[in-house]
Amino acid sequence: MPDQKFLMTVEAVRRLLRRHATANIRKIFSKLHPADTAHLLRGFPLAEQRSLFNIVDDLKLAAQILKEGDAQTAEGIVSNLEVKRIAQIVQEMDSDDATDFIGRLDPDLAEEVLQAMHGEDSAEVEQLLLYPPESAGGIMTTSVLALSEELTAAEAVAEVRRASEVEMVFYTYVVDDKDHLLGVTSLRDIILAEPTAALKSFMNPNVLSVTATTDQEEVAKLVRRYNLLAVPVVDDENKLMGIVTVDDVVDVIYDEATEDMLLMAGGSKGGLETRSVLGIVRARLPWLLVSCVGGLAAIQIISHFQMTLNRLVALAAFIPIIMGMGGNVGTQSASIVIRGIALGRIDKKAIGLVVLREVRIGLVLGILYGVLVGVLAKLKYASVPMLGLTVGGAIMGAMTISALVATLVPLALDRLNIDPAVATGPFITSSLDILGVIIYFNLANLLMFQ
Repeated sequence: MPDQKFLMTVEAVRRLLRRHATANIRKIFSKLHPADTAHLLRGFPLAEQRSLFNIVDDLKLAAQILKEGDAQTAEGIVSNLEVKRIAQIVQEMDSDDATDFIGRLDPDLAEEVLQAMHGEDSAEVEQLLLYPPESAGGIMTTSVLALSEELTAAEAVAEVRRASEVEMVFYTYVVDDKDHLLGVTSLRDIILAEPTAALKSFMNPNVLSVTATTDQEEVAKLVRRYNLLAVPVVDDENKLMGIVTVDDVVDVIYDEATEDMLLMAGGSKGGLETRSVLGIVRARLPWLLVSCVGGLAAIQIISHFQMTLNRLVALAAFIPIIMGMGGNVGTQSASIVIRGIALGRIDKKAIGLVVLREVRIGLVLGILYGVLVGVLAKLKYASVPMLGLTVGGAIMGAMTISALVATLVPLALDRLNIDPAVATGPFITSSLDILGVIIYFNLANLLMFQ
């Protein structure tokens, strides 16, 4: 929805709410996409969010609004609803969405909602809740169309027509009489096939699948690499359990990207979701401590070269730019490598080539900026011999070493099965600042005071 139109809708709903014109608000909500309605609710105080949500009498629409909204808004809205109504709304969600939603609720409330749901629905959600939330089992839906290999194309079409509750029928999974996954075919192939042809005669037996414990990032990589709309989830005996659909994969990519950005900035995954100032402070404090310790270490190193500074105060003028250029090129290299790891674009057999490429980039950039700043230093301090060469050489060395370190650290952490995003931010910049200072003053002693 365009911003101007959206703002006008918000104002209209606000006026109607003051007038208690519930019928008009209900009519507006019926015409909006659930995602727009969820976004609209975030612009109101919690009490008004609850009032507006209570106006929605269509359980399916209410479920879609909660699904599309952020976790904080959804939890605030349902916190004062009757357990029975929450259960009715949750039952209108797909099993994977219901699992995500209940998993975010207070444990006591979640248990009450599960007890109030229909036995079959609650059992399905309880089963999915057993899997880690960031696994394929935690994000899969069990609503999947699986047909026997013996069915003909005509019989399969009839089954598709009856599958109104199935989330996705673009792919039809073919199983044997014990639900073992045998292959996959598309709705298009079924329609174009001879009506009497058995599914096993034209299905694709080379179906990509994952297990329930597969990490959601690995599922996302499969979807991206092979342009899939869904990935089947199987158990240890290759029995079909459910599917992970592309809409859930998009959410995974968004969540993982957000988490990596927060970690790279020295924050935490929950940094955007909590309203507690104390909680945010606790999350950021350790990372800022790393930065503080790094700064103190840099001060100690500079103090070690106090005599060098006393002999030539002009050296101090170029400390910020040397530290800054090294830190910036290091952050760039680390970000590129982390993104490559996340997207599966870095071949583990060719890590040496990745490192060499980033070092070469750092060296070329270091030469360019080293010459530029070195010339400026020479012009400004023409009476100081070798200052320009010292500054230029320090920038070149700092940027090259920074590119090397910032490339190796994420690759090493990935090899150790640690999220590479934690290696960036304050840790990288602080260590690179220290390296820049060491290179600068040692080069100064070598070129200017020997």
